Amino acid sequence: MVDDVVRTLGFLCMGSRFRRIGERLQADTQQIIEEYGIAIQAAQYPFLAALDRAGPLTIGELAQAVGITQPGATRTVSQLLELGLVDMQAAPDDQRRRLISLSRKGQELVDYSKQSVWPRISAAVADLCGDLNGPILAQLAAIEDRLAEAALVRRAAKEETT
Repeated sequence: MVDDVVRTLGFLCMGSRFRRIGERLQADTQQIIEEYGIAIQAAQYPFLAALDRAGPLTIGELAQAVGITQPGATRTVSQLLELGLVDMQAAPDDQRRRLISLSRKGQELVDYSKQSVWPRISAAVADLCGDLNGPILAQLAAIEDRLAEAALVRRAAKEETT
């Protein structure tokens, strides 16, 4: 068996480790979303949540709220526009600024997700991470080991039966 170089290099590869864990969590989250028959990507949900919490935002404000680059936010907003989940209109005070808001369809998806999808994902991640303590590298190892034992989708199913 090949050594897990990223894990053995510790702090040197911490960013790579976070990225790999993040990708795994996002893939598992996507599976849960698809079980509900929802046709969006896991990475799009934070945009919908930001608009639900803050109301209409510019692309720059959305990028800041979600913690990504403005070009990344522009791409995601374009996808959400195509899906009919958001609307874009000129700001009343400055016609050059475009405000993004949830469409009726987007608000309905957020409302449904708050009741069913998001609690299930949150419970699965809490099950995965809830009792972690100690040094960060040990916690990352525990998260990776636990994900190898049971993906979020299995943890989410477990939470539904308890």
